[in-house]
Amino acid sequence: MSKTKRIVFSGLCIAAGVALPMAFHAIPGSGAIFLPMHIPVLLCGLVCGWQYGLACGIVTPIISFLITGMPAAAILPGMTCELVLYGLISGFMIKHINIKKQLPKIYTALIAAMLAGRIGSGILNMLIFNAGRYSIEMWVTAAFITSLPGIAIQIIVIPFFIVLLKQTRFID
Repeated sequence: MSKTKRIVFSGLCIAAGVALPMAFHAIPGSGAIFLPMHIPVLLCGLVCGWQYGLACGIVTPIISFLITGMPAAAILPGMTCELVLYGLISGFMIKHINIKKQLPKIYTALIAAMLAGRIGSGILNMLIFNAGRYSIEMWVTAAFITSLPGIAIQIIVIPFFIVLLKQTRFID
């Protein structure tokens, strides 16, 4: 994939990362349930590599906050760190996993990134962003229970998009 294509695709992912949450937040509380900003960042890392995924993870929540006020200022630092890990780990794993078959490779990289982002976010919330006010129960509830529909959507939609992009020869 050329550098130009990676830049353009990253820009599209950033735009989607701003637009999708606006659509989902029409329903109160749905952002924490469906995780619409996560999908474009994970997709960017898997398609464009860790550098672009990392950049998308930094830029997307900041631009979204500046334009829409979402995520809320109190959530922005933790979410930015989580999204950075998603973009970084998904891009790194997809390149360095030695699995020949396409779908197992995609799923391994995707799930590793999803877990790393959630664990990193939980640790940072416990130690820095919400020190003294954040518990394991809060983390499990936010990272896995409330967001279960979003996790399911990510596991279904992201591999589908990557396979589609490969079939249309947008990516190798």
